[in-house]
Amino acid sequence: MQTEIVKNSVVTLNYTVTDTDGTVIDDGQQPLVYLHGGHNGIFPRLEEALHGKKIGERFQIKLQPDDAFGDYDEKLVRVEDLSVFPDNLQVGMAFERISDDGDDELLYRVTDITDGKVVVDGNHELAGMALVFDVTVAEIRAATTEELAHGHAYDGDGH
Repeated sequence: MQTEIVKNSVVTLNYTVTDTDGTVIDDGQQPLVYLHGGHNGIFPRLEEALHGKKIGERFQIKLQPDDAFGDYDEKLVRVEDLSVFPDNLQVGMAFERISDDGDDELLYRVTDITDGKVVVDGNHELAGMALVFDVTVAEIRAATTEELAHGHAYDGDGH
């Protein structure tokens, strides 16, 4: 059994995420399982802090917006005419939009509908927020050949 987090370990974390005021953002109902070692399964700064940790170790780390979901970008907020949307449009709905240059897809959320206009926001809902992760290392194991080939961990059902 592997007891220390090293490159190509599959790591299971028990965690909670709060904002800097202590408001719970993610209560960690489901453990987080990821492939350690630069496979982009978690935020790089969090992964760096986990390297070398052992089963049962607990720590807190604060990630600034640049290390998490980025700064809030006012340019990603748009006001569109209601007529270009489906009739059943509601605040909270999300849709993908391909950028004007055709390279990027952004997920936009509807944040307001009023006077024939719709406000959509392409920022992640946690953009601009510092996040505090309270993490306990629950399990560590070596990754399988298949997990390494695909660059992510699988659960017991092969997903």
